[in-house]
Amino acid sequence: MQKLTSPEYNTFSCKAAEFDSKLCWFDDDCILDMDHFVKRLSSIKEKGVRPDLIGSIITHYASKWLPELSDSQILIAIAKESPKSVTTSWMKKRFFVETLVGILPPEKESIPCNFLLRLLRIASMVRVEPAYCAELEKRVSWQLDQASLRELMIPSFSHTCMTLLDVELVLRLVRGFMNLDEAVRSGAALIKVVKLVDCYLAEAAIDSNVTLSEFVTLASTLPGHARTMDDGLYRAIDTYLKAHPEVSKQERNMLCKLIDSTKLSPEASLHAAQNERLPIRTVVQVLFSEQNKLNKRILDYSGYCSGMLSPNTALDAPAKCPSKHEINLQKREIKRLKEDVLRLQSHCMTLEGHIEKLMEKNKRFFIWKKIGIPTFGGNKIEEIEKEGELGIVKTKTPKKWRKSLS
Repeated sequence: MQKLTSPEYNTFSCKAAEFDSKLCWFDDDCILDMDHFVKRLSSIKEKGVRPDLIGSIITHYASKWLPELSDSQILIAIAKESPKSVTTSWMKKRFFVETLVGILPPEKESIPCNFLLRLLRIASMVRVEPAYCAELEKRVSWQLDQASLRELMIPSFSHTCMTLLDVELVLRLVRGFMNLDEAVRSGAALIKVVKLVDCYLAEAAIDSNVTLSEFVTLASTLPGHARTMDDGLYRAIDTYLKAHPEVSKQERNMLCKLIDSTKLSPEASLHAAQNERLPIRTVVQVLFSEQNKLNKRILDYSGYCSGMLSPNTALDAPAKCPSKHEINLQKREIKRLKEDVLRLQSHCMTLEGHIEKLMEKNKRFFIWKKIGIPTFGGNKIEEIEKEGELGIVKTKTPKKWRKSLS
């Protein structure tokens, strides 16, 4: 039988010989079965089989030796794992993962993204060589829009990282996606990645060890125009503020600058207007944005109704005449919008009044703190500050007349 000399087989043979010369930790059946699989896979590739079929063969075979890679057998595999030495199990998984990465087809979508993420999770856990991790990260970045939130939540296995989730890994994946060609990372793919990142931020924000710089960097990696709605980003920021009550006022302002108030839904705007964790400036911006939206809708409805009632409508193109019921519905909608505008205006005036009271209170406190009126004996010293000069005026306290006893 002719011996195959493909690059995948040579890579596998060298790796197996290297591990076998150091330690005999692996079962013979594992190495022999892997050897046989690499040979058969090389012969299949030489016959010109499609890359997606090659990828399905690899994913199906990988679930035999690494059940954690199977979508439905993760918990079962963990529960039935044999009580071997931890070092033996880790070395065996590292050998298998590195061998799998070496035989993956080079085509972009030949391997599902979720399978690659599970493989990357195991690679991070067993500390495979950095070159293999970089290859997996590059392949995941190619099809990050197909990833699921469950598979993206890879734990942090580094002893130097204090967070529960590997935020730095996700940041590298997103940056790799943004470095792709514009034709690949635009349109529906970019929108899916934005939604995925916003959901990931909402989950990572619960961890109290996630720093503000990590959160802001990951949130601002994606362009602002990619978000059609900022509800997901607002939810993530609100979760972060709730889990990090020690955040300062300047840091809150920096976080809230990421939100575009014009891209919030009415439900999110209503929640933001009543959110005490947000800065006052952000709340006012949300209220003014909602007021502008309502004014625009009122103008659109008014123009539509005036166009229907115009005497020159006969000169225009023939259109369907609205029924009386539709006109009544439109009138009620306009009335409701006007009431909403008045309610928002009243709310804005109330907030402005509160702000003025706070400013006046701070101003009074500042003045009384500067002007002290201590009393020493019978003299009263008043400190008066005029035009930058401090004058001291001494006034004698008038003596009280004693009542005559006669």
